[in-house]
Amino acid sequence: MGLLVRFFYCLYQLLIALPLLLLSTVLTALTTTVGCTLGSAHFWGYHPGRLWSKFFCAVLLLPVRVEGREHLEDGTSYVFVSNHQGAFDIFLVYGYLGRNFKWMMKQSLRKIPLVGQACERARHIYVDKSTPKRLQRTYAQARQILTEGTSLVVFPEGSRTHTGSVGVFHKGAYQLACELGLQMVPVTIDGPFFVLPRDSRWPFVHRHVLTLRFHAPVKAPSDNGDIARVIKETRDTIVGGLSGCC
Repeated sequence: MGLLVRFFYCLYQLLIALPLLLLSTVLTALTTTVGCTLGSAHFWGYHPGRLWSKFFCAVLLLPVRVEGREHLEDGTSYVFVSNHQGAFDIFLVYGYLGRNFKWMMKQSLRKIPLVGQACERARHIYVDKSTPKRLQRTYAQARQILTEGTSLVVFPEGSRTHTGSVGVFHKGAYQLACELGLQMVPVTIDGPFFVLPRDSRWPFVHRHVLTLRFHAPVKAPSDNGDIARVIKETRDTIVGGLSGCC
């Protein structure tokens, strides 16, 4: 019975879900690009993507669970730091974080047709590490956005896990939080690794619960010497929120 269900789920993805998701991706990218060009990037850079992400999870029949939202205060800017399990982290965060935010993204994502331009128009932040000057420009852009009342979402590992375990956290987001005195919220993402592992040979997803788990905010590092402590604290909290491997 399990193999039969899996067969029909894969067939559903190929014949029904894939066309719907491709169409919705194109429409969302175009809506975001045009909306941000003619109107407010604060609105058009967030709400189309939020609806698109929820649609993505719904079409693929993926159950979503959100826990710990009571830890967050309305109207407060945070730096959200999370583990990076897989491609579906994007849909889980964008669809269910529940507040306007910007991503810190790898520069290579700018090359994705339509989506890369939409993200740029939406004022998501591409991290340019090619020279120290460009990296400082990236941080300056992030500082401006955070002081405008928007939150920031960062994957401190920098890339998706190959094994499901949580990797080393880099300090860029922690330096920003230190400079601006913003609280950091550890977020455990649990489930996307089992939906579509990074090294999967097949593009078909597996049905699995996607969980977004917020933890209590942590005070920003008091100075550069305090960053290592806060990195360890937030990473340990995120790992402790995982249901399986660490």
